[in-house]
Amino acid sequence: MSDGPTLRQRLYSVIFEHDTRAGRAFDVALIVAILLSVTVVMLDSVASVAARYGRVLKAIEWGFTILFTVEYVLRLYSARRPARYAFSFFGIVDFLAILPSYLSLLFPPGRFLLTIRILRVLRVFRVLKLAKYLGEAGVLGRALWSSRHKIGVFLLTVLSVVVIVGSLMYVIEGPPSGFKNIPVSIYWAIVTLTTVGYGDIAPQTALGQALAALLMVTGYGIIAVPTGIVTVELNRAAAGAVKTDQACPECARTGHDIDAAHCKHCGARMTA
Repeated sequence: MSDGPTLRQRLYSVIFEHDTRAGRAFDVALIVAILLSVTVVMLDSVASVAARYGRVLKAIEWGFTILFTVEYVLRLYSARRPARYAFSFFGIVDFLAILPSYLSLLFPPGRFLLTIRILRVLRVFRVLKLAKYLGEAGVLGRALWSSRHKIGVFLLTVLSVVVIVGSLMYVIEGPPSGFKNIPVSIYWAIVTLTTVGYGDIAPQTALGQALAALLMVTGYGIIAVPTGIVTVELNRAAAGAVKTDQACPECARTGHDIDAAHCKHCGARMTA
């Protein structure tokens, strides 16, 4: 006669599985807690609110931190391979969600970095059975990775352009027009090339304005380049994007093909 599931197995079912009633309830409660904790951090950054309710907000904030710390430890305990979970995307996000609170003991303003917890809401895609969006996110990630070399060359070219134009503008305009040094001139070139145009620095001479106009027109053309590169790679990576939200029993990662018999990340056999 076989025994029932162990405590570790029951915890795994609740924490990592999303098809069970308990697992779904756990994830919904977790998402609500995440949203509330982020709201508390944002309210604490408002001076008028912090002056009146600062102590209460900090107490609530630490309450959420302790809650998420316990949850993180339980995830490590229940995972069959804790190291795989710890270094997975969600494992790293879960750890970063509690780290700022402890860092704030040494660097108080660091607690405002707790807003990184909002990344944990990505679990809503699993809870609401929106696995296809996770698959689409994977397609986007593969497209960006495939185009990394082309984008790298593009960024190097842009960097060369802004350094050259910034140096020219420093020579043409100089400190009297606000171009105090070459780094400041390069900052102006970046702002102009990206068509942001803060307006804090502007050329005053005719030659400087002509160079600025040329850089502005160039900026419109350059913006379209990375878009075209990524679009091509997206078309190549779009095939076979249908995924399931079933978690691997070994590494707890999702995003597998519907008919997958083994985890594509660790090779473990997927449960039926």
